[in-house]
Amino acid sequence: MTKICVTGSEGLIGRHARAFLMTQPDVNVISVDRAMFQDSASLSNAVGDADAVYHFAGQNRGNSDEVAAANVAMANHLAVVLESSGSCAHVIYSNSIHSTGDTAYGRSKKAVADRLRAWADKSAGTFTDVLLPHVFGEQGKPFYNSVVSTFCHQIAHGEHPEIQSDGDLELLHAGQVAELFWETMRHRTPMVRPVGVAMKVSELLMRLRGLASRYANGVVPDLTDATDLWLFNTYRSYIDHDKRPINLTVHCDDRGGLFEAIRSDGRGQVFLSNTRPGITRGNHFHRRKVERFLVLQGNAKIRLRHVLTAKVYTFEVSGERPQAIDIPTLYTHNITNVGEKELWTLFWAHEHFNPEDSDTYFMEV
Repeated sequence: MTKICVTGSEGLIGRHARAFLMTQPDVNVISVDRAMFQDSASLSNAVGDADAVYHFAGQNRGNSDEVAAANVAMANHLAVVLESSGSCAHVIYSNSIHSTGDTAYGRSKKAVADRLRAWADKSAGTFTDVLLPHVFGEQGKPFYNSVVSTFCHQIAHGEHPEIQSDGDLELLHAGQVAELFWETMRHRTPMVRPVGVAMKVSELLMRLRGLASRYANGVVPDLTDATDLWLFNTYRSYIDHDKRPINLTVHCDDRGGLFEAIRSDGRGQVFLSNTRPGITRGNHFHRRKVERFLVLQGNAKIRLRHVLTAKVYTFEVSGERPQAIDIPTLYTHNITNVGEKELWTLFWAHEHFNPEDSDTYFMEV
């Protein structure tokens, strides 16, 4: 069993790292939040016998001097605890490309790296400095984590984003960071500088508006480009749950009814299943896959739960009123036949099923 401590466990990257580690066998994840940094004994118990420490904890916003002081103080506290506990962990630090610049924030990020490297140099531990570009992802805090989070939140809630400065971005999804930390832990590389996708803020806003507009018009946009897929899934995470059901228009005449199940600018794959009364399908989550559930006949309950929380969202669906539910990423989900007759359900995914890379991780709702 590999023990991994994740500091800043409730932050954007910390949450994605914890979700990713749930997909790996024989891993024990210890979440270290801000409160634990105030308690040396608790922090020591968490990191003392850890095989690896993912250090994401830090402050990104506020008075520049206060931000710098907070980042250095947390790193120093962590280093002191690692020293006193005799830790030989592999510490992997989420540094920033700004650490090479002459700003209070950049200098503080470099100081953190220097402090943790100094600990590793005089101990049995290992240190990796990961210089990250602009990180974004599902459920980031708008007006805090990323301009992507801010724009997605605003668009999803009918607001109109404004560009204050059309600067250059280098975008990297938090899920990619989680995978990078895992590979870094395995290979113990001393320094890593991942390359993100370059674009202007104006291009980002244009792409997000395009993706959101197609989706609002009943079309799943073309997600062939990996960046569009990450951006689209990030945007979808800001849609309120009570707005997830998509009512489909049924066109009726003397022959019967007809409705469009899904329209996509890209490729996809359709599955059709029948489920006996009382039976539940699913209980798994996806990290990238866009998936639609549509009951054609019978009555069902679709349940969703974010993999890091206990709250369950339930949607009652019926073949009597065609209604699609698009499943958000990082939400474990299932569908239960709650009727007395056989349930027929159409499932659609934006990608073809690949048993070697199914992006399907089992977890009870």
